[in-house]
Amino acid sequence: MNKTWLFFGVGVVALLVVIAAFALRPTTPTAPAPTVEDELQSEPAGLGQAPLTEVSPTPAASLVTFGTPKKSAHFESSTPAHGTTLPAPPINVVLDFNFDLAPQSFIAIERNGGDNGNARDALERDYGMDLTTIDANKLSMRRKMDPSAPDGLYTVTYQACWPDGSCHDGHFQFAINRTKASAALDLRGQSAVTVNLKDIAFAPPVIRIRQGTRVTWRNDDSVEHYVNTDAHPSHTYFLAQNSRALKNGDTYAVTFSTPGAYPYHCSAHADTMRGLILVE
Repeated sequence: MNKTWLFFGVGVVALLVVIAAFALRPTTPTAPAPTVEDELQSEPAGLGQAPLTEVSPTPAASLVTFGTPKKSAHFESSTPAHGTTLPAPPINVVLDFNFDLAPQSFIAIERNGGDNGNARDALERDYGMDLTTIDANKLSMRRKMDPSAPDGLYTVTYQACWPDGSCHDGHFQFAINRTKASAALDLRGQSAVTVNLKDIAFAPPVIRIRQGTRVTWRNDDSVEHYVNTDAHPSHTYFLAQNSRALKNGDTYAVTFSTPGAYPYHCSAHADTMRGLILVE
């Protein structure tokens, strides 16, 4: 009996020694399973997928910053209005007042070199053409703009003078961005187009046409509409584009011969019913 226990004890000790030896043996670390990125990076270029490279985010497009306008005494409105971005140069810059203007009044249209509304010291050359003229009613003055003026931010600086010899100055800004012209309905292949006045809207509201195209507006609504050039209520930007009251079925037409942007509206619904014609 004692011998049996002796042999049993020796066997247990031997088994424990074997287990300890197995547990303490040196081990080789197991490499982690390769990821898809690791496999792509380890594959030689030219044999399939090229090594991965870090892709930098595309920088956001720079935005035009408009400065604070300065309105002179008796100023009413302007076309373009301050803060407007047009898809083409305006045919002219028009300022409206509520007091008679004197001949000393003038308009300058200068491009901001830095596209920054606060950098008025970075103004480039004047893109106005010819001299400033005063309308027959003496309440508006205008100056033509170079149709080749480049995209960018423009500062309009003006001096408004009165019959008593006093003058007041002011300034405002607008921008030109020709990439926005792609949003207009392209009708440049037609010599005559029709814009419908329906559901208190111009349809289509923004069109792109060639010089010499005749545009006809037709009122398909039961209410009266107008076709008026900006600004409201002076309607002075393009004087040839001011209709009478149009009843249902009435039409009104204008032929556009000068390239540029022509913003307009219905004076009966000026806040919501607006349109734009781009002439090239």
